[in-house]
Amino acid sequence: MAIVFIIYALIILFIINSLTHSLCQKTNMSKEKQPKVFRTINVLITILLISSYVEVLNTV
Repeated sequence: MAIVFIIYALIILFIINSLTHSLCQKTNMSKEKQPKVFRTINVLITILLISSYVEVLNTV
């Protein structure tokens, strides 16, 4: 179960990062601000994935 969830999490992070990159391109965001946006979004998505993994472990 853990390996499947890790693969799922990596796919989700890749998709979210590509969407974030598109957002930065469309809004013409400055190069100084982009790393902060990526870091914030990645941390929030990682927290979401970890909490959903814990919930899946508790329901099974």
